[in-house]
Amino acid sequence: MPTAAIIGCGDVSTIHVEAITAIPGIELVAVCDTDPDVLSAAASANDVPGFADHRQLLEEMHPDVVHICTPHHQHVQVAIDCLAAGVNVIMEKPLAHTRAEGERLVEAAESSRAKIAVCFQNRYNATSQAMRALLDSGELGEVLGASATVMWQRSAEYYRAKPWRGRWETSGGGVLINQAIHTLDLLQWLVGDVTEVRGHAATHLFADVIEVEDTAEMVLTHEGGARSVFYATLGNVVHDPVTLEIVTENATMFLRKDLTVTYADGRTEVVAERAAPSAGRSYWGVSHELLIRDFYDRLADQGPFWISPREASASLRILKEVYAQSGDLIREV
Repeated sequence: MPTAAIIGCGDVSTIHVEAITAIPGIELVAVCDTDPDVLSAAASANDVPGFADHRQLLEEMHPDVVHICTPHHQHVQVAIDCLAAGVNVIMEKPLAHTRAEGERLVEAAESSRAKIAVCFQNRYNATSQAMRALLDSGELGEVLGASATVMWQRSAEYYRAKPWRGRWETSGGGVLINQAIHTLDLLQWLVGDVTEVRGHAATHLFADVIEVEDTAEMVLTHEGGARSVFYATLGNVVHDPVTLEIVTENATMFLRKDLTVTYADGRTEVVAERAAPSAGRSYWGVSHELLIRDFYDRLADQGPFWISPREASASLRILKEVYAQSGDLIREV
């Protein structure tokens, strides 16, 4: 029976606990957090030992898999320590809070026999899988271009409650790296590798509370010449559903919760998305459990997990290029 531990017991760890509980044959054996109150609550709720230091957890428990749910700036060193101990890793996005740290983790992962996955769980959505299959089939012809929007809402209290979210040195950015990165990952995964980035990020709403951006836009050129436009903001008054539209020679695919495929000959197909199984926030998506289950199923496979640190570095590179183009407001760290 594989054993699991969770490092970082904040909001998103809830969905990892739910997945571990739902998947037969996995035993949660420990939790870890640097906040004593959070740690005590998580250890008590799960009836497992709690550790304030992840290195002590690794030494004493040596779980088969560690789920890393820490703030962004803590991802890389914790993951490297796990890999060095021969422990497999499932890590929340982003890969890292800086490009340099991301490169360090890519190198460590590719030098280790342990496996590591980065949680871009929306690739497992029914709609995402249907889009990928249609594009791979060749039926749609050449991809001409795409567009995507993430129009969500946050409050000043959201950042005050956990100040690391609004700082360059801890979060590595704002809406792009913390919320919209999932949609950016889908866009580049479906349309193709990005060869040119033009964009801008700014703080329109929360400049008196945070250092990082709350709004961003970009134009992307993909291999093969397709062009995408992307817009993200936390200044909306509601959480609108993410949109993603891909225009091809023979059809248009439009995602807004469900997927609608409109063919040039007039046919229309609809692919319904699954309902979120988690008690967690709906905007986390519906597929964390599918990714986590797939990772455990592939532990004995040769080679890296398909959403590896190198794979996850693509979206980090894109958004960091936007930051680098955004002037004095945006600091690259």
